[in-house]
Amino acid sequence: MQTRDDDWTSYMAIRAAWLSFVGGRTQGEIASQLGVSPAKVHRLIAHAQKAGYVKFQVDGRPMECLQLEKELSQHFHLSNCIIAPDLGGGDDDSALRAVAASASQFLTGLLSGSNVTRLGVGMGRTLTAAVEALPKISRPDLEIMSICGSLTRTLAANPYDIVQKMQERTGGIGYYLPVPYFAENQDEKSMFLTQRSVQDLMARARWSDSFLIGIGSVENEGHLVQRGMISKQEQEGLLSRGAVCDLMGRFLTIEGKLAPDPLGDCAVGLHFDEVRGARVIALVGGESKVDATLAALRTGVITDLVTDETLARALSTRAGLQLAQTA
Repeated sequence: MQTRDDDWTSYMAIRAAWLSFVGGRTQGEIASQLGVSPAKVHRLIAHAQKAGYVKFQVDGRPMECLQLEKELSQHFHLSNCIIAPDLGGGDDDSALRAVAASASQFLTGLLSGSNVTRLGVGMGRTLTAAVEALPKISRPDLEIMSICGSLTRTLAANPYDIVQKMQERTGGIGYYLPVPYFAENQDEKSMFLTQRSVQDLMARARWSDSFLIGIGSVENEGHLVQRGMISKQEQEGLLSRGAVCDLMGRFLTIEGKLAPDPLGDCAVGLHFDEVRGARVIALVGGESKVDATLAALRTGVITDLVTDETLARALSTRAGLQLAQTA
């Protein structure tokens, strides 16, 4: 019965979306035609957007963004650099929305072809937002591989695991790594890695055609701290050792070198060196991530970057680039 209710809601949501965005009807007119209340129309349209039935796209980017893309691509040897324009909010939430919109367009192009049949995915708020912004893409042949632990240390589901969300958008097959992002210690990590199922999943993930990752920080606003995935004591230890970035569970200094901290050795998932040489697409937003992004780029692992204008400008300044000024 629930399935039928969900199907009917989707049917009505698609009808309402067509009448609104293509037909240009007001919510009152749509309500009259569909025989529901205007409030119900509002909810149906919101459902259509959230479910990916409605796709918004702005082609092109401002000249300042294109100039930044060129300079950053050259300096960090990137194959692609996409900079989402500043939305004027001046906060990380605005940056996240901008990056999600640009990244969803980029990923739509990537997944619409047949070149990528196995996609390795990390986790994080930016990746989650980008996948939620994806339109529906029919890719039942796509394998979506988790490249890091999909659980917290309490063995609860990670709220930023994107395998299921990607499945919903593409119809592909998802493979979860049923272990925590960080083990409690190296003995526990070794125990996880002796499991045949974990070994098989990691072996398959290593052979992904492309990898989609986030870039995390160890500051208070980072998701590792916000979600309690590391303790305050572990955070203080990381900061004292110069760590500024979480890249696939390993911690980096601003120079892009591994920070001498034992927590990174407890990460249960692929090491970034294992994907070096493959196509690695990083999504990151918010000026607070400038040091983390610089550190990640300095590893030379990332081939494609999608970020926001404010972070890109801060990154160019932090890296000491002399960007050409547009007229």
